[in-house]
Amino acid sequence: MSRVYQMTFEGGLWKMWRDAPGFDQRFSGKFGDDGRTIQASWAKSLDNETWEHDFDLIYTKVA
Repeated sequence: MSRVYQMTFEGGLWKMWRDAPGFDQRFSGKFGDDGRTIQASWAKSLDNETWEHDFDLIYTKVA
């Protein structure tokens, strides 16, 4: 299985999305002021109209 996402990065906001019949996805991540963290979340839709929060995550640069 593979998935292809479109992506943008502008003004400290990282967005990814995938429009696929029956399972659309969206990602939104905001870079922290310290440049070491990204607070992000994923959403999903089965009909491309009703969106449901999927999960949150935090990326942290450790080195």
